[in-house]
Amino acid sequence: MYAERVLSGMRPTGALHLGHYHGVLKNWVKLQHEYPCLFFVADWHALTTHYDSPQGIEQSSMDMLIDWLAAGVDPNKATLFIQSKVPEHAELHLLMSMMTPLGWLERVPTYKDQQEKLAGKDLTTYGFLGYPLLMSADILIYRADKVPVGEDQIPHVEFTRELARRFNHMYGREPGFEDKAKEAVKKLGGKKARLYEELRTRFQQDGDKEAVEQAKALLHEIQHLSAVDRERLFGYLEGTGKMILVEPGYLLTPESKMPGLDGQKMSKSYHNTITLRESEESVAKKIKSMPTDTNRVRRTDPGDPARCPVWQLHQVYSDESTRDWVQQGCKSAGIGCIECKQPVIAGILKEQAPMRERAQMYLDDPALVRNIVADGCEKAREYARETMRDVREAMGLAYD
Repeated sequence: MYAERVLSGMRPTGALHLGHYHGVLKNWVKLQHEYPCLFFVADWHALTTHYDSPQGIEQSSMDMLIDWLAAGVDPNKATLFIQSKVPEHAELHLLMSMMTPLGWLERVPTYKDQQEKLAGKDLTTYGFLGYPLLMSADILIYRADKVPVGEDQIPHVEFTRELARRFNHMYGREPGFEDKAKEAVKKLGGKKARLYEELRTRFQQDGDKEAVEQAKALLHEIQHLSAVDRERLFGYLEGTGKMILVEPGYLLTPESKMPGLDGQKMSKSYHNTITLRESEESVAKKIKSMPTDTNRVRRTDPGDPARCPVWQLHQVYSDESTRDWVQQGCKSAGIGCIECKQPVIAGILKEQAPMRERAQMYLDDPALVRNIVADGCEKAREYARETMRDVREAMGLAYD
């Protein structure tokens, strides 16, 4: 059944860094207060590129979950689960693979990009070719209508929308669909039935997308309508047949402005990261050893913050008065580089303090994390089972 729902996942690749926090987790923490959210550990996705060395995936998954909780993701507000613990993902992936054109997979932009980036690894595997389809199954199994993504991931959501449309078109035309849909319209009652028909006409003849949203809101309000009739009316509204899989939309995530220790984007592959729960001593040491403006050979040489990677961190962690102090002090040689770095160290440690505190509870009692995941997996499976029941029925595999 259609419902507002956010879905997002991350591959378990070890300890998360501040780039992950500013690029993804901060956004998750905000979203969990606005929508029902499902956040999952994409451990099967890790196998698409690390199939030959899976030994660390389990530990990385648990470490990553602790990082999520440390960052402020709240298991009372969001559902946290592990992909491989919900086998319905694999079933939907398999069934959809039967009707997904090969050319669609080969055209996904990241397919070629990843092959080039990981040129040293043999990625001529079925799993790697099919990973965009598995990503689509991850979304469609929960009928999630909102997927937070960066600009580069929009094609994945568009691909998922096309797959949902193709699936609904192929399998959503149950025998006598139009007659059943018309009968369902009558059940709305005279006034609401007329409004539904008017909104349906506005969308199908004029392409009025607002009419679709109004009609969906109308259907959600009607308590006595059965789930099957509601799905029929969604499909009849948009002319697609019974809507079995929901076409997701995307929520564009602001790009992370978190620079690494060398001024490039913070990334493990650049070895320029600070992890979410890194020790205070290590953070201070890393910042103090950061390169600065090469023109400042001696303490008395004036510098230019625009040429210094530390200045980029001031943009994230310092207030306006501190940034003014840096600009004046650096250009006049009134402050040294070590002095300039102190507010950045203080800012990072202040951001990390509540994360370390939250994480400690789970490090002291790992059973807490296991319980959160067990509850989350069970809740996720309930949603997934509901979708798969409808998918099997639509494909003639219900065997009831």
